[in-house]
Amino acid sequence: MKILRYLARDVLTHTVAVSFVLLVIIFSGRFVKYLAEAATGDLASDILLPVMLYRLPGFLELILPLGLFIGILMAYGRLYVESEMVVLSACGVSPSRLALYTLLPAALVLVVVGSFSLWVTPMGARHSEALLHAPESSQGLNAVAAGRFQSRRGSNLVTYAQGVDADGLMHDVFLSEGGPDERGRLRMQVTVAREGEVRFDPETGARYLELRDGVRYSGYPGDLDYRVSSFDRYGELIPDPEDGIRAADPVDGRSTAALLRSATPEDVAALHWRLSIPVMVPIVAVIAFCMSRTDHRRGRYIKMVPAFLIYLGYLVLLTRMRSAVAEDGAEPLRLWLVHAAFLLLALGLLYGGRLRSAWRQRSALRARA
Repeated sequence: MKILRYLARDVLTHTVAVSFVLLVIIFSGRFVKYLAEAATGDLASDILLPVMLYRLPGFLELILPLGLFIGILMAYGRLYVESEMVVLSACGVSPSRLALYTLLPAALVLVVVGSFSLWVTPMGARHSEALLHAPESSQGLNAVAAGRFQSRRGSNLVTYAQGVDADGLMHDVFLSEGGPDERGRLRMQVTVAREGEVRFDPETGARYLELRDGVRYSGYPGDLDYRVSSFDRYGELIPDPEDGIRAADPVDGRSTAALLRSATPEDVAALHWRLSIPVMVPIVAVIAFCMSRTDHRRGRYIKMVPAFLIYLGYLVLLTRMRSAVAEDGAEPLRLWLVHAAFLLLALGLLYGGRLRSAWRQRSALRARA
């Protein structure tokens, strides 16, 4: 029991430390990217932090398995380098028993990751989508543009609003957009409206800038031939940046119970993905335990690169199979075949050496006979 507590404490300590570092790196990177959207007016700045916190479980469900994987490599690598594993082996602690001890802290991580994947992450995604689609927080174009000119879409669109009400209604709106036509000439479109606001389409998830009581001018700078059209109401699609904060898959916000009742390929793929994340935890734990074997001369980091390649291959194959199920309608059994393949790999790494030794001994005895 003391050995179990010692190993579990060491593994969990390394797991928490590694996961925290990975979370800070990923969270800060995403936060800076989304902060740029808030700075350009594509996102209301006051909802940025709440949205990121709601998406935090989605980060953790992918970070914790990797943190456990690296934590086992580092914790057991230190034990091998400092000859503590040799002492444990001399005291009769077999590799199978050590693997069992490793699976106990991995079971704790499995429970946490499973709760995130099946319940907490979808709930957070729903709250995140509600914030992003709320009228008071999805104004997009006028979030920071009131009273000043602002360039958007790679400086092709310039917007201006003289004032913005508390409910998001813009007054005295100006839009200027220019770009080359099919002949390479610069064509300008200038729109002036008395008022406007951003509207959200709940069916498509798209945002539209709706202008009212305005005039639109279209033509080439320097020419006198301009087309002038007045309108009572004019709508323009607001494109969301690729990989932006609104680029999340809508299926991520659906509950696991709803996915169980659905038969669409996207929902089936999402359901099996949510089940796959916790299933991979004990498998990668055994692989990390086997890959952590080292000695004084090689050091504790010698197998980090091949171990990372195995983990990366595991995750990439699962992602590819999910895409195949969602886009091509393939059988979800493909995801579980990936799990089966890496489970066989883990068992081969764990028992392969002893099986080879037993086979050599048997072959030697037959040769002597």
